[in-house]
Formats: sequence, C-alpha cells, structure tokens
Amino acid sequence: MPAPRSAGLIAVVVAMASFLVPPGQGQAQVSVQAQVQDRRDPGNLTELRKEAEKSAKELEEATKALEKRRATIAASEKELKTKLTAMEQLEQRLAVMRKPVSQMAELLYEHPIDGIAPFLSGTANEKTLRALADTGQIVAVRQQAVEQTAALYKETERLAGEAQELRAGNLLAEAQLSAEVDTLRQRSDKIVRSLTTALVKLGIKVDKVGRAALACDPLRAATAGSYPNGLIPKAMLCPLQQKGFSLRADATIAFVSLNEAYRKRFGKPMCVTDAYRNLAEQQSIYYRRPGFAAVPGRSNHGLGLAVDLCGGVERAGSAEFVWMERNSKRYGWFHPSWAYSSPFEPWHWEYDPKIDSLL
Repeated sequence: MPAPRSAGLIAVVVAMASFLVPPGQGQAQVSVQAQVQDRRDPGNLTELRKEAEKSAKELEEATKALEKRRATIAASEKELKTKLTAMEQLEQRLAVMRKPVSQMAELLYEHPIDGIAPFLSGTANEKTLRALADTGQIVAVRQQAVEQTAALYKETERLAGEAQELRAGNLLAEAQLSAEVDTLRQRSDKIVRSLTTALVKLGIKVDKVGRAALACDPLRAATAGSYPNGLIPKAMLCPLQQKGFSLRADATIAFVSLNEAYRKRFGKPMCVTDAYRNLAEQQSIYYRRPGFAAVPGRSNHGLGLAVDLCGGVERAGSAEFVWMERNSKRYGWFHPSWAYSSPFEPWHWEYDPKIDSLL
C-alpha cells in the first residue's frame, strides 16, 4: 500500500494531467473507444438476436394458446346456448303442466259440489259422486304438478348457474390470455427496437420512415419465407452493411454478427458480391454462367439465405476461407457440401436457421 505522502503526490499528478487535456477530449476518446468496442464485439447483437427470436417464439405460442382458448370458448358458448335452449324448453313444459290444473279448477268452478252431506248420509246421487271424483282427480293432478314443477325449477336453477359459471370462466380465461399476449408483444417490440438500434450502430441503413428497420424485425423472417423463391418484396428484406445487398431478416442479423467477428479478426468487413437475387436476376445469371448458378426458382439466393463473398474468402485455403470454415457455423452460416465439388464455389455461403438455433 503506498504511503500517504506518495498517495498525495499521485493525486496531484493525476489532477494536473486532467488540466492538460482539452475540455471534452477525454470524453471523446472514451466515446471513440466504446464505439470501436461496439463495432467489433458482435456478442451483444447475437444476444439480442437470440432474445428476439426467443421472444417471438413465446409470443407465437401464447397467441396459439389464445386462439385455442377462443375455440374452447366458442365450444363453451355453444354449450351455453344449448343450456339456455333447455331452460326455455323447461319453461314451456311448466306452462303445459300448469294447464290441466287450471282446466280442472275451471271445471270445479262451473260445477260446484253441493256439499258433502249427501255423500256422508248415503243419499248422494251420481252428480255428487262425479263431483267428488273430479275433486280427487284435481288434488292428485295438482300434487303431481307441484312435484314436477319443483323438480323442473331446480333443474332450471342448476342450468342457470352452470351457464353463468361458463360465461364468467370464459371471460376470465380470455382476459388473462389476452393480457399475457399483450405483455409478450410489448416485450418483443422492446427487444426488436433494441436490436434495430444495435443494427443501425453497426451500419445498417434505415430510411426516414424506418422501413429497413421494420424489415430487419426477426418476427418478419417467417413471413418473408412464405413468398416464392425470387419473389420476396423488397420491403420484406433487411439490408446488409455492404451497400446494395440484402437478405431475409434472420439471415442479415446473423451475417452482421459474423461480419463483425470477421472484422475483428482481419481488420476489415467481409466483401460481398451477391446476396438476395430476384427471379429475373437468377435467370440472367443462369443463362450467362451455365453450371455456376441454380435453376431459377431453386436457388437459396432467391430465398434471401445465401451470399457470395470476395476479399480472400473466394480462394479455398486462404486465411479468410479457413477462418470462415471454422467460425461461420457459430452464426448459422456454412459452406454447403455441394459447393466443394459440383461445382466448386468457395465464395458461396448459406444461412440455416436450424443450425443457428442449436448454437
């Protein structure tokens, strides 16, 4: 540990040195060093890319779960409708069951019993006996109607409770899933914005309305993959750092990471001669260079998943080519086996999301 006198001397020297540096210059040097570090360290970009893809997968799974739940809710609503129909039918049955009781009451009103004394004295006539029989029937029917009505009311209450429980459960489940999807979407959007910012810092050109940044959203990679070979719209392609070239979003993001690692090793960015080709361009190359271009509509260039490189990589055995062989798969890029022999194309490299997902 330095003596107090030495420590004081060191502090004075440091303070004097700070006065000798022009205002802002020290900060500028730190800023430049940070920028150099950012440009040469692809780790942050790779991490953001992985996080964005993971977030996209989570969002996709949550959206599927919401859609599945909505299908379940639709089935529940159908069941609910069935229960409500059953309740309506029960009400109709209750109305039918009440009718005989009403009819018997009306009959008794129209033909009242003239007392029960004649019946008890043994002098009852046929009319009295019929009236008494009708009265007994009314009592029996009424008792049966009361019992059945009570059972039907109980069933109606049960159906009403189930219907209410179904509706409340459906609304709660959909609200919870919708909230989860919204949270995941916000998280995904935040990650994509961070990724876009990182890409811009690394040289990806973004137009005034941010279309290039939108095309670099990893969530759009699957959408770009749904277009026919060579017919991917420009708005669905993400530009490379190398001006005039573009790829599918996930391929570009991985290539930028690879390019930064290459820059760190060789002190210069990768040299690109070709990337995405539309169908017309592929046809032109196919007829101009027979044997060195895939049949139009079958090239990975037309899918935005291939590049042709120069700057030394095009020479097999060169330091650049060997470095690419050893390191490209870390970023999802590889030199296909056919390109070693039929025909030999050391400059041709392809991106495979499946390789990338395993790393």
